[in-house]
Amino acid sequence: MRMRPTLSWTPAEDLPPGTTDVGPVVDALSTGGVLVLSGAGISTESGIPDYRGEGGSLSRHTPMTYQDFTASAQARRRYWARSHLGWRTFGRARPNAGHRAVAAFGRHGLLAGVITQNVDGLHQSAGSEGVVELHGSLDRVLCLSCGAVTPRRELAQRLEAANPGFEPVAAGINPDGDADLTDEQVADFHVLPCTNCGGILKPDVVFFGEAVPPQRVEDCRGLVREAASLLVLGSSLTVMSGLRFVRQAAQAGKPVLIVNRDPTRGDSHALTRVALPLGAALATVAGRLDVPVETTSQPSPRPPSQPTSQPNH
Repeated sequence: MRMRPTLSWTPAEDLPPGTTDVGPVVDALSTGGVLVLSGAGISTESGIPDYRGEGGSLSRHTPMTYQDFTASAQARRRYWARSHLGWRTFGRARPNAGHRAVAAFGRHGLLAGVITQNVDGLHQSAGSEGVVELHGSLDRVLCLSCGAVTPRRELAQRLEAANPGFEPVAAGINPDGDADLTDEQVADFHVLPCTNCGGILKPDVVFFGEAVPPQRVEDCRGLVREAASLLVLGSSLTVMSGLRFVRQAAQAGKPVLIVNRDPTRGDSHALTRVALPLGAALATVAGRLDVPVETTSQPSPRPPSQPTSQPNH
């Protein structure tokens, strides 16, 4: 029986309340050296749901685990069918005001870097440079046998050819690009092997139950050490992959600021939590700093996403 990963936490009653005052965020950015750590909440305004907020996908959807994916051909069929359909929508998502504000802060020299827990590539599409993709990117596909990394668009084209007429109606799209489909809808889907060695293909993302590569973690720890402060955007910090950087910053005496509408697991370490929608909050911050933010919503090609096994800073 497939088990749900442990993905929730119970907020303590003594957590400090959220505020609508963005002043501390403005102050931190005005002095520069701010390291951004973003989560799924920054992409909700681009049409990608988060995991745990109101209407979050965990209320209806159990994410694929690494153990299930590697152990079961049936699980891989279910994953790739659902992911292939989800990619059609997910791949068309465009940056929102929050992504564009982060990119603008970077262009004006206010940031020490950007770490994202997201796999959607929207920070890069908005113009942010040197983004560390903590959990990888759906733009790439990895062979578990030979290690070859190839563009997702190539596999998408192959899957289209191998599954003509695959047009099921999904109940929803999830933050990992996975569409909600029934077992009956995916039963006849054809999964394809690596063209190089015939091995199993996996998206170049960190599944639940899979460890973030140690070098990537150390790269992020290095960014925290070099930063003056840490700004968390749209993450509940439920899982340790992001929370450890909040704890590291707090232990080093660096201010931690959080913009997230709901309480987070990192609130006890934070100077403040701004409980506002991210797009509006960051637009207000940018206005107070006289930092112009691009307002265009026109689609633009995504820059090629680079493998994150190499240092990103």
